Amino acid sequence: MRSQGRRPPRRRTGGRADRAGTGIRPVKRLLALAALLALTACEKQPAGEPVIRTEIGSGVAEKTDAPSPTPTPTPSVASACESVTFEGAAFTHCLADPAKHRILTDLGPDDGAPYRSLAKLAAARSDDAPKVAFAMNGGMYDGEGKPIGYYVENGDRLEELNRADGPGNFHMKPNGVFFGTGGKWQIRTADDFYANVGDRPDFGTQSGPMLVIKGKLHPKISEDGPSKAIRNGVGIDAQGRAHFVISDGPVSFGVLARYFRDVLKTPDALFLDGSVSALWNPATDRLDNRAPIGPMIVVEHKDKP
Repeated sequence: MRSQGRRPPRRRTGGRADRAGTGIRPVKRLLALAALLALTACEKQPAGEPVIRTEIGSGVAEKTDAPSPTPTPTPSVASACESVTFEGAAFTHCLADPAKHRILTDLGPDDGAPYRSLAKLAAARSDDAPKVAFAMNGGMYDGEGKPIGYYVENGDRLEELNRADGPGNFHMKPNGVFFGTGGKWQIRTADDFYANVGDRPDFGTQSGPMLVIKGKLHPKISEDGPSKAIRNGVGIDAQGRAHFVISDGPVSFGVLARYFRDVLKTPDALFLDGSVSALWNPATDRLDNRAPIGPMIVVEHKDKP
Protein backbone atom coordinates (compact mmCIF):
# COMPACT_ATOMS: atom_id res chain seq x y z
CA MET A 1 0.00 0.00 0.00
CA ARG A 2 1.30 3.44 -0.84
CA SER A 3 1.91 6.05 1.89
CA GLN A 4 0.28 9.47 1.51
CA GLY A 5 1.74 10.62 -1.82
CA ARG A 6 4.86 12.41 -0.54
CA ARG A 7 8.29 11.04 -0.23
CA PRO A 8 10.35 12.11 2.81
CA PRO A 9 12.85 14.86 1.84
CA ARG A 10 16.31 13.58 1.26
CA ARG A 11 18.92 15.18 3.47
CA ARG A 12 22.00 16.50 1.73
CA THR A 13 25.21 16.90 3.78
CA GLY A 14 27.57 18.48 1.29
CA GLY A 15 30.34 16.34 2.77
CA ARG A 16 32.97 14.78 0.56
CA ALA A 17 32.04 11.31 1.69
CA ASP A 18 28.58 11.61 0.03
CA ARG A 19 30.20 12.04 -3.32
CA ALA A 20 33.15 9.77 -2.89
CA GLY A 21 31.29 6.43 -3.08
CA THR A 22 32.00 5.40 0.49
CA GLY A 23 28.64 3.55 0.89
CA ILE A 24 27.01 6.07 3.22
CA ARG A 25 24.43 7.14 0.61
CA PRO A 26 23.05 3.57 0.07
CA VAL A 27 22.67 3.19 3.84
CA LYS A 28 20.65 6.41 4.01
CA ARG A 29 18.49 5.20 1.19
CA LEU A 30 17.78 1.97 3.08
CA LEU A 31 16.92 3.95 6.21
CA ALA A 32 14.54 6.14 4.23
CA LEU A 33 12.88 3.07 2.69
CA ALA A 34 12.44 1.50 6.14
CA ALA A 35 10.80 4.69 7.43
CA LEU A 36 8.47 4.72 4.45
CA LEU A 37 7.40 1.11 5.10
CA ALA A 38 6.79 1.91 8.76
CA LEU A 39 4.49 4.79 7.82
CA THR A 40 2.62 2.52 5.44
CA ALA A 41 2.10 -0.17 8.10
CA CYS A 42 0.63 2.43 10.46
CA GLU A 43 -1.98 3.68 8.03
CA LYS A 44 -5.68 3.11 8.82
CA GLN A 45 -7.07 -0.04 7.25
CA PRO A 46 -9.85 0.43 4.73
CA ALA A 47 -13.44 -0.30 5.69
CA GLY A 48 -14.65 -3.80 4.96
CA GLU A 49 -13.87 -7.21 6.38
CA PRO A 50 -12.16 -7.36 9.80
CA VAL A 51 -8.41 -7.70 9.73
CA ILE A 52 -6.86 -11.05 10.55
CA ARG A 53 -3.28 -10.95 11.77
CA THR A 54 -1.19 -14.03 12.28
CA GLU A 55 1.86 -14.23 14.49
CA ILE A 56 4.51 -15.90 12.43
CA GLY A 57 5.53 -19.21 13.88
CA SER A 58 2.61 -19.46 16.31
CA GLY A 59 0.12 -20.98 13.86
CA VAL A 60 -2.73 -19.18 15.69
CA ALA A 61 -4.82 -16.56 13.92
CA GLU A 62 -6.30 -13.75 15.95
CA LYS A 63 -9.39 -12.05 14.58
CA THR A 64 -10.06 -8.49 15.61
CA ASP A 65 -13.38 -6.66 15.53
CA ALA A 66 -15.22 -9.76 14.24
CA PRO A 67 -19.03 -9.56 14.12
CA SER A 68 -21.02 -11.80 16.46
CA PRO A 69 -22.15 -15.06 14.79
CA THR A 70 -25.78 -15.21 13.67
CA PRO A 71 -27.71 -17.94 15.52
CA THR A 72 -29.04 -20.78 13.34
CA PRO A 73 -32.82 -20.43 13.04
CA THR A 74 -34.84 -23.20 14.68
CA PRO A 75 -38.35 -24.37 13.79
CA SER A 76 -41.07 -22.34 15.54
CA VAL A 77 -42.85 -25.60 16.44
CA ALA A 78 -41.02 -28.67 17.68
CA SER A 79 -41.48 -31.70 15.46
CA ALA A 80 -43.29 -34.75 16.84
CA CYS A 81 -41.34 -36.88 14.36
CA GLU A 82 -37.73 -38.05 14.23
CA SER A 83 -35.54 -40.02 11.84
CA VAL A 84 -34.38 -43.42 13.09
CA THR A 85 -32.53 -46.45 11.74
CA PHE A 86 -33.32 -50.08 12.55
CA GLU A 87 -31.63 -53.14 11.06
CA GLY A 88 -30.14 -50.93 8.36
CA ALA A 89 -33.51 -49.48 7.33
CA ALA A 90 -34.42 -45.80 7.68
CA PHE A 91 -37.72 -44.84 9.29
CA THR A 92 -39.56 -41.74 10.46
CA HIS A 93 -41.10 -42.20 13.90
CA CYS A 94 -43.87 -39.85 15.08
CA LEU A 95 -45.21 -39.86 18.63
CA ALA A 96 -48.72 -38.88 19.71
CA ASP A 97 -49.15 -38.27 23.45
CA PRO A 98 -52.69 -38.17 24.93
CA ALA A 99 -51.57 -35.35 27.24
CA LYS A 100 -50.58 -33.17 24.28
CA HIS A 101 -52.50 -34.41 21.27
CA ARG A 102 -55.88 -35.51 19.99
CA ILE A 103 -56.42 -37.99 17.17
CA LEU A 104 -59.13 -37.91 14.53
CA THR A 105 -59.82 -39.55 11.19
CA ASP A 106 -60.56 -37.61 8.02
CA LEU A 107 -61.72 -38.95 4.68
CA GLY A 108 -62.91 -35.84 2.88
CA PRO A 109 -65.18 -32.82 3.14
CA ASP A 110 -68.74 -33.32 4.36
CA ASP A 111 -70.93 -34.69 1.57
CA GLY A 112 -67.96 -34.66 -0.77
CA ALA A 113 -65.56 -37.07 -2.43
CA PRO A 114 -62.51 -38.29 -0.48
CA TYR A 115 -59.51 -35.97 -0.47
CA ARG A 116 -57.23 -38.73 -1.82
CA SER A 117 -54.12 -36.79 -0.73
CA LEU A 118 -52.59 -35.15 2.33
CA ALA A 119 -52.04 -31.99 0.28
CA LYS A 120 -55.79 -31.58 -0.25
CA LEU A 121 -56.39 -32.28 3.43
CA ALA A 122 -53.87 -29.57 4.35
CA ALA A 123 -55.42 -27.07 1.94
CA ALA A 124 -58.92 -27.72 3.27
CA ARG A 125 -58.12 -26.99 6.91
CA SER A 126 -59.29 -23.59 8.10
CA ASP A 127 -56.96 -21.04 9.67
CA ASP A 128 -58.70 -21.33 13.04
CA ALA A 129 -58.49 -25.15 13.13
CA PRO A 130 -56.18 -26.73 15.74
CA LYS A 131 -52.58 -27.00 14.59
CA VAL A 132 -51.61 -30.33 13.05
CA ALA A 133 -48.70 -32.16 14.66
CA PHE A 134 -48.61 -34.71 11.82
CA ALA A 135 -50.90 -36.86 9.68
CA MET A 136 -50.65 -40.22 7.89
CA ASN A 137 -52.83 -42.31 5.66
CA GLY A 138 -54.34 -45.27 7.50
CA GLY A 139 -56.88 -47.92 6.53
CA MET A 140 -57.68 -49.95 3.43
CA TYR A 141 -59.94 -48.50 0.75
CA ASP A 142 -61.55 -49.16 -2.63
CA GLY A 143 -60.92 -47.60 -6.03
CA GLU A 144 -62.75 -44.43 -5.03
CA GLY A 145 -60.77 -44.00 -1.82
CA LYS A 146 -63.61 -45.13 0.44
CA PRO A 147 -62.84 -47.48 3.36
CA ILE A 148 -63.52 -51.21 2.94
CA GLY A 149 -63.38 -51.88 6.68
CA TYR A 150 -64.57 -50.33 9.91
CA TYR A 151 -64.38 -46.55 9.78
CA VAL A 152 -65.63 -43.92 12.24
CA GLU A 153 -65.16 -40.17 11.87
CA ASN A 154 -66.26 -37.69 14.54
CA GLY A 155 -68.37 -40.39 16.15
CA ASP A 156 -70.20 -41.27 12.92
CA ARG A 157 -69.74 -44.80 11.59
CA LEU A 158 -69.32 -44.66 7.83
CA GLU A 159 -68.41 -48.33 7.36
CA GLU A 160 -69.05 -51.46 9.42
CA LEU A 161 -66.48 -53.95 10.67
CA ASN A 162 -65.25 -56.23 7.88
CA ARG A 163 -64.62 -59.83 9.01
CA ALA A 164 -64.86 -61.43 5.58
CA ASP A 165 -62.18 -63.58 3.99
CA GLY A 166 -60.40 -62.47 0.86
CA PRO A 167 -57.06 -61.79 -0.84
CA GLY A 168 -54.45 -59.17 -0.06
CA ASN A 169 -52.87 -57.75 3.07
CA PHE A 170 -56.16 -56.59 4.55
CA HIS A 171 -57.43 -60.18 4.74
CA MET A 172 -54.20 -61.64 6.16
CA LYS A 173 -55.86 -62.42 9.46
CA PRO A 174 -55.85 -61.38 12.10
CA ASN A 175 -56.31 -57.84 10.90
CA GLY A 176 -57.26 -55.10 13.34
CA VAL A 177 -58.82 -51.78 14.30
CA PHE A 178 -57.12 -48.63 15.58
CA PHE A 179 -59.65 -46.56 17.50
CA GLY A 180 -60.12 -44.21 20.41
CA THR A 181 -62.29 -41.91 22.44
CA GLY A 182 -60.82 -38.81 24.04
CA GLY A 183 -57.29 -39.62 25.19
CA LYS A 184 -57.75 -43.41 25.32
CA TRP A 185 -56.42 -45.03 22.16
CA GLN A 186 -56.43 -48.75 21.43
CA ILE A 187 -55.56 -51.42 18.88
CA ARG A 188 -57.47 -54.70 18.83
CA THR A 189 -57.80 -57.55 16.38
CA ALA A 190 -61.05 -57.44 14.41
CA ASP A 191 -62.42 -60.46 16.29
CA ASP A 192 -61.49 -58.95 19.67
CA PHE A 193 -63.09 -55.66 18.68
CA TYR A 194 -66.28 -57.42 17.56
CA ALA A 195 -66.54 -59.39 20.79
CA ASN A 196 -65.60 -56.73 23.34
CA VAL A 197 -66.22 -53.21 22.05
CA GLY A 198 -69.83 -52.10 22.32
CA ASP A 199 -69.59 -48.31 22.41
CA ARG A 200 -68.84 -46.42 19.27
CA PRO A 201 -65.51 -44.57 19.49
CA ASP A 202 -64.76 -41.02 18.39
CA PHE A 203 -62.55 -42.35 15.60
CA GLY A 204 -61.67 -45.73 14.16
CA THR A 205 -60.08 -47.31 11.11
CA GLN A 206 -59.63 -50.97 10.14
CA SER A 207 -56.56 -52.28 8.38
CA GLY A 208 -54.45 -55.38 8.16
CA PRO A 209 -52.55 -57.35 8.93
CA MET A 210 -51.76 -56.90 12.59
CA LEU A 211 -48.00 -56.57 13.03
CA VAL A 212 -47.73 -57.34 16.73
CA ILE A 213 -50.37 -59.14 18.81
CA LYS A 214 -49.93 -59.20 22.59
CA GLY A 215 -46.17 -58.91 22.24
CA LYS A 216 -45.77 -61.49 19.47
CA LEU A 217 -45.34 -61.04 15.74
CA HIS A 218 -48.20 -61.94 13.42
CA PRO A 219 -47.85 -65.71 12.80
CA LYS A 220 -47.82 -65.29 9.00
CA ILE A 221 -45.14 -62.60 8.92
CA SER A 222 -41.72 -64.01 8.00
CA GLU A 223 -38.46 -62.65 9.38
CA ASP A 224 -37.60 -60.72 6.23
CA GLY A 225 -39.85 -61.76 3.36
CA PRO A 226 -39.35 -60.88 -0.31
CA SER A 227 -42.26 -58.40 -0.37
CA LYS A 228 -40.78 -54.97 0.25
CA ALA A 229 -42.47 -51.58 0.01
CA ILE A 230 -42.66 -48.20 1.70
CA ARG A 231 -44.90 -49.08 4.64
CA ASN A 232 -46.46 -47.42 7.67
CA GLY A 233 -48.07 -48.63 10.87
CA VAL A 234 -49.18 -47.65 14.37
CA GLY A 235 -48.62 -49.15 17.81
CA ILE A 236 -49.74 -48.29 21.34
CA ASP A 237 -47.24 -48.51 24.21
CA ALA A 238 -47.87 -49.26 27.89
CA GLN A 239 -48.29 -45.54 28.61
CA GLY A 240 -51.11 -45.24 26.09
CA ARG A 241 -49.06 -43.26 23.58
CA ALA A 242 -49.49 -43.91 19.86
CA HIS A 243 -46.33 -44.53 17.82
CA PHE A 244 -46.70 -43.90 14.09
CA VAL A 245 -43.91 -45.21 11.86
CA ILE A 246 -43.30 -44.85 8.13
CA SER A 247 -40.32 -46.35 6.32
CA ASP A 248 -38.20 -44.04 4.19
CA GLY A 249 -37.60 -46.85 1.71
CA PRO A 250 -38.92 -50.32 0.89
CA VAL A 251 -38.96 -52.69 3.88
CA SER A 252 -40.44 -56.09 4.67
CA PHE A 253 -43.29 -56.69 7.10
CA GLY A 254 -40.84 -58.47 9.40
CA VAL A 255 -38.48 -55.50 9.84
CA LEU A 256 -41.37 -53.10 10.47
CA ALA A 257 -43.02 -55.47 12.95
CA ARG A 258 -39.79 -56.03 14.90
CA TYR A 259 -39.22 -52.30 15.18
CA PHE A 260 -42.57 -51.95 16.95
CA ARG A 261 -41.96 -54.99 19.15
CA ASP A 262 -38.27 -54.64 20.00
CA VAL A 263 -37.66 -50.88 19.99
CA LEU A 264 -40.98 -49.18 20.65
CA LYS A 265 -42.16 -51.97 22.97
CA THR A 266 -45.75 -51.81 21.75
CA PRO A 267 -47.73 -54.95 22.75
CA ASP A 268 -50.01 -54.40 19.75
CA ALA A 269 -49.25 -52.80 16.41
CA LEU A 270 -51.25 -52.52 13.19
CA PHE A 271 -50.12 -52.22 9.59
CA LEU A 272 -51.76 -49.13 8.06
CA ASP A 273 -50.78 -49.21 4.39
CA GLY A 274 -48.01 -49.89 1.90
CA SER A 275 -46.56 -48.52 -1.36
CA VAL A 276 -48.74 -45.38 -1.12
CA SER A 277 -47.79 -44.61 2.50
CA ALA A 278 -47.52 -40.87 3.14
CA LEU A 279 -46.68 -38.44 5.95
CA TRP A 280 -47.51 -34.78 6.51
CA ASN A 281 -45.25 -33.12 9.08
CA PRO A 282 -45.85 -29.34 9.14
CA ALA A 283 -42.90 -28.72 11.49
CA THR A 284 -40.45 -29.83 8.78
CA ASP A 285 -42.56 -28.94 5.73
CA ARG A 286 -42.74 -32.59 4.72
CA LEU A 287 -45.81 -33.39 2.63
CA ASP A 288 -45.64 -36.74 0.80
CA ASN A 289 -47.64 -37.19 -2.38
CA ARG A 290 -46.93 -40.61 -3.89
CA ALA A 291 -50.32 -41.89 -5.08
CA PRO A 292 -54.03 -41.46 -4.30
CA ILE A 293 -54.86 -42.59 -0.76
CA GLY A 294 -57.98 -43.19 1.31
CA PRO A 295 -58.67 -42.61 5.01
CA MET A 296 -56.26 -40.35 6.88
CA ILE A 297 -55.30 -40.15 10.55
CA VAL A 298 -54.70 -36.61 11.83
CA VAL A 299 -52.87 -35.81 15.07
CA GLU A 300 -53.63 -32.31 16.37
CA HIS A 301 -52.10 -30.24 19.14
CA LYS A 302 -54.47 -29.83 22.07
CA ASP A 303 -52.98 -26.46 22.95
CA LYS A 304 -51.40 -23.84 20.75
CA PRO A 305 -47.77 -24.98 20.24
